[in-house]
Amino acid sequence: MKKKTSNKIGLGIFVSAAIAIFIVGIYLIGERRQLFRGTFKISTVFKNVSGLQLGNNVRFSGIDVGIVSDMAQLTDTTVKVDMQIDERSRKFMKTDSKASIGTDGLMGDKLILIAPGTEKAPMLKNNDVIAAVSPINMDDVFIKLKKTGDNLASITTNLASITQNVKEGKGTIGMLFTDTVFAQNLAGTLVNVKQGAQGFKRNMDAASNSFLLKGAIKKQQKEDEKRKEITK
Repeated sequence: MKKKTSNKIGLGIFVSAAIAIFIVGIYLIGERRQLFRGTFKISTVFKNVSGLQLGNNVRFSGIDVGIVSDMAQLTDTTVKVDMQIDERSRKFMKTDSKASIGTDGLMGDKLILIAPGTEKAPMLKNNDVIAAVSPINMDDVFIKLKKTGDNLASITTNLASITQNVKEGKGTIGMLFTDTVFAQNLAGTLVNVKQGAQGFKRNMDAASNSFLLKGAIKKQQKEDEKRKEITK
């Protein structure tokens, strides 16, 4: 008799515990799904939801205020996202608020971030649609990074090839660094060019001081001055 009584007590405790766990689970799920609180619905339209899923959080000013309740493909480039928002947050959310898709932590779940609007804007109403900020497509970022890496690798290879050619004395620069005769000839050529320019300048100075050319030079100067006065 005592054994049957203890079995009934144990069964009763087990059933009670199961019911309590079930109730707590229902409460937690309902709390997450906003089932036991007043809510209102808002929507936005993204070009790319970037892995967003139903039930993901909606965050406003760093606080979770709702969940993603529905998603529907409108066109081949747009997706409508519906959100259930806690009624207590309505007074802080304005019609010019904007929605974007973020990540909860570095590698966490996707969520919607709602940026506050201006104070003078009207308060959001049920079924209002707010503007969306397109998220960064990480695939495009990785593709660009790969192209940049490939370009850097190509540049590094080319620089290594040029350095090797210079080291081996190939090309003009390589000859300049390694061939002393070529370097001396190049230096002599530059000296000759400089001397020639100086000689040309002396010849022009001497010509300007020549008795035969002074008249022609002065005449040319007067004509130039007349042209300047006419243009003025």
